[in-house]
Amino acid sequence: MPAAVIWALGLTQIVGYGTLYYSFSVLAPAMAADFGWSGEWVYAALAGSLVAGGLISPVAGAWADRFGAARVMTWGSAAAAAALVLCGLAPEGMTFVAGLVAIEVASAFVLYATAFAALAQIAGQSAQRSITHLTLIAGFASTLFWPLTSALHQVLTWREVYFVFAGLNLLTCLPVHAWLARFSRRRVAVKAMESVDPAESPSRPGVFLLMLSGFAALGFVSSAIMMHMVPLLAGLGLGAAGVVVTTLFGPAQVASRLVNMRFGRNLSQPLLAAIAAGLMPAGLMMLALTAPMPTGAAAFAVLFGLGSGLSSIVSGTLPLVLFGTRGYGRRLGWISSARLVVSAFAPFVFALVAALTATTASLWLVVAVGLAGMLAFLAIWRITLRSPIAAPVSGAI
Repeated sequence: MPAAVIWALGLTQIVGYGTLYYSFSVLAPAMAADFGWSGEWVYAALAGSLVAGGLISPVAGAWADRFGAARVMTWGSAAAAAALVLCGLAPEGMTFVAGLVAIEVASAFVLYATAFAALAQIAGQSAQRSITHLTLIAGFASTLFWPLTSALHQVLTWREVYFVFAGLNLLTCLPVHAWLARFSRRRVAVKAMESVDPAESPSRPGVFLLMLSGFAALGFVSSAIMMHMVPLLAGLGLGAAGVVVTTLFGPAQVASRLVNMRFGRNLSQPLLAAIAAGLMPAGLMMLALTAPMPTGAAAFAVLFGLGSGLSSIVSGTLPLVLFGTRGYGRRLGWISSARLVVSAFAPFVFALVAALTATTASLWLVVAVGLAGMLAFLAIWRITLRSPIAAPVSGAI
């Protein structure tokens, strides 16, 4: 896999996640004030939009298989720019909500799932290591775009910030994706797509449903905690130390990807998925048992970050190893759909349980969901131990 492909896709993923996802939390208070809404209503609109994005994800995956992932990403970049402009021009709330829905629908065509499919279409099953490199580069999206969005918002309205971000998608991502589409066609012309022989594959419906359940559980855990992390730590008595603790999350994500690049080459992907799923509830248990001790909260942030970083990798590599490249985009679409739909409701469920019982009860609920996800991946690992497909696929960048 040429390094230029990885860096080019990494750039578009940074811009995509930064403009379409991470910028929202910075601009949401201004959006709420503009339309006279409460913050809760703005996030409710986002939740509904995430459901719409989740429902369209299988379609995006199927189109990636049929038309080529990079070509689909080219269309998606144009759609993302148009959706950001629609949001920025919205004269009233309903048009704004329509713009948010359009943003999430466009996201299904340009973010990780479609990018992973593009790598698989260029490199076949050897794309596994390239996916790890891509997630490492794209992991800096929040680090770059949270402060960038805040800086822009100091001198521009939220609408004008969205216009700038529309330009970034149109002038940066679209040309890169168009170039990758031409590159992909040249590679496919000389290299047949790899696939797993259905007679050998453990990809019977039961295994696929186990995988889908595992990733849905990961989505629930991640969304429930990420949307509530700062108030959660404050509610557990961490106070100002809670804000410091949150800064450990990002570096832990990056560290997990670096460690996996160095030492995870020969590790079974189902086992890696189980480890990723287990690290997050382990961190939450540490938090629940030690709060309000700062050291326990720091351990939580590191463990949770490590699990989150690995989960981004295995969401692309596990279906590739289990099922091969045939129908890969469609499978990633279903994984994205399960994660997004569940993620949309997770913050509400967490807040509701906390309001009816206690914050610690919400934590233990999320721990239980995370452990269920880990058990699903362990079940897949046990099945694949009896299959030749269980052998990890390695490849150089």
